[in-house]
Amino acid sequence: MDVLPKIKSFTAYEVEADKYILKSQNFTAVQINQNIILPFLGNSDFIKQFPCVYVDMGAVKFVCNGARIMRPGITKFDTFKKDDIVIVKDQNYEKSLAAGIALDDSEIAASKSKGYVIDNLHYISDKFWEVHKEITA
Repeated sequence: MDVLPKIKSFTAYEVEADKYILKSQNFTAVQINQNIILPFLGNSDFIKQFPCVYVDMGAVKFVCNGARIMRPGITKFDTFKKDDIVIVKDQNYEKSLAAGIALDDSEIAASKSKGYVIDNLHYISDKFWEVHKEITA
């Protein structure tokens, strides 16, 4: 999957030890650690390229506080594989709430009735979100 745009230069903003916001002219990402770079949730056009899960409105508060995404709260699945980047959206407004890593393939996760499905690594109102507001103000 050739998802990342070709970037000649970017600026890295350190959010905390080994965690960065990576910003170029037309792209923003968050670096969680040396191995994981996720799209910044404010990049609505770029986020459309990733698979999604949709959660019921009762799960929104928990997702936006950093909770892992659990099976009972998921109402709809796109197709994805274990370790793929997955975007979490609310079922009513389809707003992007979080980005994380799939803990199972979507087919396996959909067949379960409980358990964790997505490891929530970047969510609205997290440190990346707040620092991004400061650097773009």
